[in-house]
Amino acid sequence: MRALIHPRAEITDTLERIYSYRMTTTSGGNLSIKDSNGDIWITPARIDKGSMRREDIICIRCSGEIEGLHKPSSEHPFHQSTYRNRPDIGAIVHAHPVALVSFSICRKIPDTKVFPQAAHVCGKVGYAPYEMPGSAALGESIAAAFGRKHNCVILENHGVAVGGRNLQEAFERFETLEFAAKTIIKAGMIGQVRYLSDAQIALSEIPRTDVPAFAPTPATTREQALRQELCDFIRRGYRQRLLTSTGGSFSARLSDDTFLITCYHIDRKTITLDQLALVKNGQVEAGKVASRALRIHEAIYRKHKDVHSVVNANPVNATAFSITGVPLDARTIPESYIFLLDVLTVPFAAQYGNGEEVAELVSMRRPAALMENNGVLVLGRTVLDAFDRLEVLESTAEALINAKPIGALQPMTPGQIQELATAFNLT
Repeated sequence: MRALIHPRAEITDTLERIYSYRMTTTSGGNLSIKDSNGDIWITPARIDKGSMRREDIICIRCSGEIEGLHKPSSEHPFHQSTYRNRPDIGAIVHAHPVALVSFSICRKIPDTKVFPQAAHVCGKVGYAPYEMPGSAALGESIAAAFGRKHNCVILENHGVAVGGRNLQEAFERFETLEFAAKTIIKAGMIGQVRYLSDAQIALSEIPRTDVPAFAPTPATTREQALRQELCDFIRRGYRQRLLTSTGGSFSARLSDDTFLITCYHIDRKTITLDQLALVKNGQVEAGKVASRALRIHEAIYRKHKDVHSVVNANPVNATAFSITGVPLDARTIPESYIFLLDVLTVPFAAQYGNGEEVAELVSMRRPAALMENNGVLVLGRTVLDAFDRLEVLESTAEALINAKPIGALQPMTPGQIQELATAFNLT
């Protein structure tokens, strides 16, 4: 497919996304794209990242000529060196997100085998020894790490550099790696981090392309409304950092045997109505590849007629519990218990079967689950209900983690739990 977005627009749009989520500072980091002519488009030096304009982006021609209103980033040598050494890389993101900087100043590398999406998207992470920012030596150090076929590189005492075939792929790797780093740090505050084996990673590698297809009839107004509602909540979930651009599946029941679910490998920030797949009687609408979580959602809808929405998500704090084996105790404040009841854990292997094992574990009486090394699962009677539970689950997880340095957790008493169960019909 031909690229129709100008590199200047793509860089400023991506930079705004990175800056708005505090994954870089006003002065920190740089982005670049190598176009089909071999010219490099790059952010300028010493220009506010929070108000970057398209006309601020600099072009370094193949000839070495520099075009633009400003000087190019002082770190452009490492971008150029990387493009020379890795012709498969067409874009680079370099920034200083807090969690990855924490790893860099401890001279550690985050292990992406903490959950499948990180392993698939980022792969094994490389490491570049310290050299002075902007120096030719730094360029050589980073280019050498990329040359060892790493697509993500921790820069010692500096930050991270990430490459991709295009800027979207580079950003996805960058965001996913920062999420993995945050999750590992949070998990370390509550227990021992559990990593996945190569065999476990292999279980989750292939999207569901073996599902039979059907040609859908024109969408009813109810389907149109449900598509809009799902997209609105998915985009909100991304803004709330409950989903990443590459992770999270959201579905809603349309009728007894029909539901809508997110498509495989779509950007959750910009999801559109046609990036939801209609599933009917085990078949997926033609031309769509549904989420890997398809069979789980399908099995839940088949078994539980009172469930009308299902969400798989990767909020940092709740995901931290999922990678430690530490129980998430919702018996903390009334709202947590009313919405979540007792949060269970779904074994990793059960997530990649036909979905029946997961459907047996969950219900509207057990509407929230930790998916071992894979985030969380929540159920709802409506899309709003499911989203609300997801927010409550993440807020509860964050409160539990934040309580660690304050003192011993004091959950509600059995008598208080029984009082809630009676008042809100939770039994």
